[in-house]
Amino acid sequence: MKNPQRYFLRCVLFLTTVLSSTFSMNGLASLPDFTELVEETSPSVVNIATIKHVHTNQYGAMAERYNLPQEVPEIFRHFFDQFDHGQRGRPPFNQGQPKAEKSSLGSGFIISADGYVLTNNHVIQGADEIIVRLSDRRELTAELVGADERADLALLKVEARGLPEVDLGDSDDLKVGEWVLAIGSPFGFDYSVTAGIVSALGRSLPNESYVPFIQTDVAINPGNSGGPLFNLDGEVVGINSQIYTRSGGFMGVSFAIPISVAMNVADQLKEKGKVSRGWLGVIIQEVNKDLAESFGLKKAQGALVAQLLPNSPAEAGGLKSGDIITAFNGQEINLSSDLPHRVGRIKPGTLAKLNIVRNGKAKVIELEIGALPDTDEQIMASAAKITPKENRLGVAAVTLNAEQVRQYGEGVMVERVEPGKAGALAGLVRGDVITMIHGQRITSVDTFNKVVEGLPKGRSVPMQIMRRGSAMFIPLRLQE
Repeated sequence: MKNPQRYFLRCVLFLTTVLSSTFSMNGLASLPDFTELVEETSPSVVNIATIKHVHTNQYGAMAERYNLPQEVPEIFRHFFDQFDHGQRGRPPFNQGQPKAEKSSLGSGFIISADGYVLTNNHVIQGADEIIVRLSDRRELTAELVGADERADLALLKVEARGLPEVDLGDSDDLKVGEWVLAIGSPFGFDYSVTAGIVSALGRSLPNESYVPFIQTDVAINPGNSGGPLFNLDGEVVGINSQIYTRSGGFMGVSFAIPISVAMNVADQLKEKGKVSRGWLGVIIQEVNKDLAESFGLKKAQGALVAQLLPNSPAEAGGLKSGDIITAFNGQEINLSSDLPHRVGRIKPGTLAKLNIVRNGKAKVIELEIGALPDTDEQIMASAAKITPKENRLGVAAVTLNAEQVRQYGEGVMVERVEPGKAGALAGLVRGDVITMIHGQRITSVDTFNKVVEGLPKGRSVPMQIMRRGSAMFIPLRLQE
């Protein structure tokens, strides 16, 4: 061998070329081809336009024409009216204006050949007319069969037969990392196709307690709402519903309603025009590491029952404040947010089995699921009926709501203070948040009452409170 160094370099170059080609071929082979899927499924996707009839009041058109701020008093707007009439030869605005029409765009998909269409509630909310445009460019007026604001779903019906319907998949079979594809009308561009993977499953979003969202990195933008999310078999597994954004557009985090949840809602809307959900009637909170240790749990999981609503299914079924629900009908409850949507999918009146931890011991209870009240106001009204009990301090405390927990952390809020009792003498006032007494963390009303019962008499103990956003300690002394 005349030049071993050159031979070695040639071998390295050859191996590098082979490996690069192999890697490229394998990489290309692993990427899915969406062309057939799109051809087969896109005819089932529709564009939705909503029309609202707006009657302009005597100053509405003038304000719009001059782009006047809302803060401008009506008396000054009158001068713009007179100026417009005199300078442009137009009639004054107080003679009224004709109706105007405004439209918005969204997406949807056909779930049955006889004309049922599924979309998001926020796409059609407040519309006077709904127009469904098919892939063959036909435009059909749709009737609203029913809508469910809690799940953000709406069922529409158009008068047509033999329409191309989607194939429905099973969203419960989805796996993180699986390829998915969306078809919709972002920014009004019909039949736009985007693809990505499932990023996470069972996501709970603020104020969205009854939907375990599918998180994806599929590019979803305004106009995609209500459109289908397909798996590689061409089956609908979700409905694109929300995006996380700071710019108003796609930022890599999109959320879809699982099709199993959506079809349950659609079937109920079709049958009776509204949706019934299961309900326990409990106020729950997350179980963190410290709480898990104090309740004798091996790990932080479950939903801690902070409070029972009066005359609720939970109260009738034997649940108690301080119970930790670790499983519901055989399904683990890892986060407290897992519980509402699992209970919500149960038909009211059916029996459910709950695995709980009570006083450090595991047990199973069976209770009948109730019906979720029609509005959140009715639920809050039930919670307001709870009369907090006074204790040795002469203090009645209530559980913090979700917003207060985010603001203050763990604790209880002082609802009432009896004059002359230990709490009043210590300086407690209504609205104070008690977070610690005598070195013990206060995590619920039940914990608060137990700690107070065990306090020593005749000597001061420290009590930590939050008042107007600031933490402070005050001395608490129980009289002998």
